[in-house]
Amino acid sequence: MRDVPRLVATDLDGTIVRRDGTISARTVAAFARVEAAGARFVLVTVPRCPNAAAAAALRAAVPGIGIAVEYPDGRAADAAFQAISWDANESIPRPVEETLFARPAAKLLGRHLGYSPDELLALAAPVLTGLVSVSHSNGKGLIEAAAIGVSKATAVAELAGRHGITAEEVIAFGDMPNDLPLLAWAGTSCAVANAHPDVLAAATCVIGSNDTDGVAEYLERLYR
Repeated sequence: MRDVPRLVATDLDGTIVRRDGTISARTVAAFARVEAAGARFVLVTVPRCPNAAAAAALRAAVPGIGIAVEYPDGRAADAAFQAISWDANESIPRPVEETLFARPAAKLLGRHLGYSPDELLALAAPVLTGLVSVSHSNGKGLIEAAAIGVSKATAVAELAGRHGITAEEVIAFGDMPNDLPLLAWAGTSCAVANAHPDVLAAATCVIGSNDTDGVAEYLERLYR
């Protein structure tokens, strides 16, 4: 078999997760094909984000913004956060402020439905400088923040390093600006057709959309 990437790293929502919230059997089978070929496969997320200070800065800069946090075992939000599509407002926990920020969290989320994600990011980025690294992935009026120096790229680079895998031996898939550091680091980067314009411009190649199993189709050709 010809040389293929030794590590496959992919974003989830908007990349392999379809608009209806499902992952196809074809995509799952493609990931199994990768591992059967002896390569490593990883779904990429990012841990640990400072919460309280970043939330306060967001609320001051964007009145009415709702705040949520993603823990390793679930989500919680303040009263202003409007959960849509991926979670129902009546089911997401709404703890008191002290409890909301008492635990380490993977991400801090901010949502204001009066803005697009790009508009909200433009407002948030200046006030979060030095506190967290902010970007957006998907969803209406939604931004996300992680600890400075922590990104999908650093997470995958650490994993690859532990197994003696170089960046040139990694292929990465994504769809939104929070995937850009990973796509820039990986030797080969693929944007799904439904990706943000910045991601489409930055990627090595553009593949089929999440709804047409673009990642699976690409991996099937790569790992024959």
